[in-house]
Amino acid sequence: MSTESPGREPDPSDAVRAQRQQDDDSLAELGYRSELKRTLGNFHTFAAGVSYISILTGTFQLFYFGVAFGGPAYWWSWPMVFVGQLMVALCFSELAARYPLAGSIYNWAKRMGGPHIGWLGGWMMMTATMVTLSAVALAYQVTLPQIDDWFQFVGDGSGENDAAANAVLLGSALILFSTLVNAFGVRLMARINSAGVFIELIAAVALIILLAAHITRGPGTVLTETYGLGEGERLGYLGAFLTASLASAYVMYGFDTAASLGEESHDPSRNAPRAILRALIASFVIGGLILLFALMAVPDLYAKELSTEGLQYVVLETLGPTIGEIVLWCVVVAITVCVLAVHAAGIRLMFAMARDNNLPAGSVLARVSPRFHTPVVPAVVIGVVGVFILVININQPQIFSVITSIAIIMIYVAYLMVTAPMLVQRLRGRWQPQEGAFSLGRLGLPVNILAVLWGTAMSVNLAWPRPEVYNATGPQHWYLRWGAFLFVGVVAGGGFAYYWFVQRSRTGVLESHRADVPTA
Repeated sequence: MSTESPGREPDPSDAVRAQRQQDDDSLAELGYRSELKRTLGNFHTFAAGVSYISILTGTFQLFYFGVAFGGPAYWWSWPMVFVGQLMVALCFSELAARYPLAGSIYNWAKRMGGPHIGWLGGWMMMTATMVTLSAVALAYQVTLPQIDDWFQFVGDGSGENDAAANAVLLGSALILFSTLVNAFGVRLMARINSAGVFIELIAAVALIILLAAHITRGPGTVLTETYGLGEGERLGYLGAFLTASLASAYVMYGFDTAASLGEESHDPSRNAPRAILRALIASFVIGGLILLFALMAVPDLYAKELSTEGLQYVVLETLGPTIGEIVLWCVVVAITVCVLAVHAAGIRLMFAMARDNNLPAGSVLARVSPRFHTPVVPAVVIGVVGVFILVININQPQIFSVITSIAIIMIYVAYLMVTAPMLVQRLRGRWQPQEGAFSLGRLGLPVNILAVLWGTAMSVNLAWPRPEVYNATGPQHWYLRWGAFLFVGVVAGGGFAYYWFVQRSRTGVLESHRADVPTA
């Protein structure tokens, strides 16, 4: 019999509290006590994935690279990378439905491959995230001085180290801002991030429309123009195309951030998989149209500025200085929210590893502020490390370039440490998707196989010792050219040695973070 009074409308807050309790109970079943504040809705988690990928940041930062090494036809690498990453995202969506935990990559690798694989995957992802934070912050230097010379605070930009020093200054200010926002709690970060993503999406759609209105050539001309690159080489244009494809591979990742906020989201088992897929698909469509229409609209398809100044040149040359500057300001907003998202993902990953006592000073790093309901110490630690990495850029730009390129490889490798063990679980018949949640069904096995093959192939392609990527300027050094293998080997080997001989015996959920699950 119903106890509600006749005519009484159901209180929406009752449903919210019931859902929150259900989410907390699900978290307890996975062994953890609910400590982070659940305030994020559908758009917040979607915005987190979109802002990490950050189409405006990535395309404006790397368009020149793709054109320089693959010509306009490099555009085909965009759908190629999307299809590969979609296979990964589909696997992640199944995992997000079953394990909606903070530090998604670490926890998924641990659940699929065991504690050792989990630690290594988390360590690789955490290291790469801190480097990525610095690399994205550097994008201020690519954009702000083009808007106004006033932003060139160090010298006039003509000195040998003026640009690098100014990049560190601007990037450090951005990381400081991100540290403060993330330390004040997820609600403030999510509001700023969502507003920024909304502006970025509106600006991106407006840019597509404006570029479409200035089209001067058909897609057939653009999509088949290779500039003759690769002629006379052993692999021909394929070799040039594989190099240019790095411009797309460097952009389309980070969609797992939508799941990393699972412990702060409402109904994450349902919302996180949707957010992952929507973020990746939206980024592919919008980014692909921007790149295509930019190549179709630029007045001179053979202008050398395409391979030096990139998309900034196309916007200013095609749309004029006034509209061009407005678009560049929107790029600044995109860079800002991208840094916020990268920082937020790193904080959740460090917190997740620390509460399992898998990092030094785990109890300190895993402490959640009772006022802001967020881990404050990881926010500060990641911010300090990010600024330190930036300082390398002043006198050693080649080394910084190598490190940032390698960080992307480490993220792809960390993804492999999830999809490969997941494939093993499928082949052994041990993988069961969350009942009533997102599931690939019979497509799970072929999608998982493709995800592993793609991740392996792209990791090799990213790490291949190309001088134009790892030793582009200055004297040639073998350790720079082979930097990917050396750096990844040192980070993985050194980190795992520390874990195996020092941390492994201490691992386990800290008492203050362990859920009290009543026995039946």
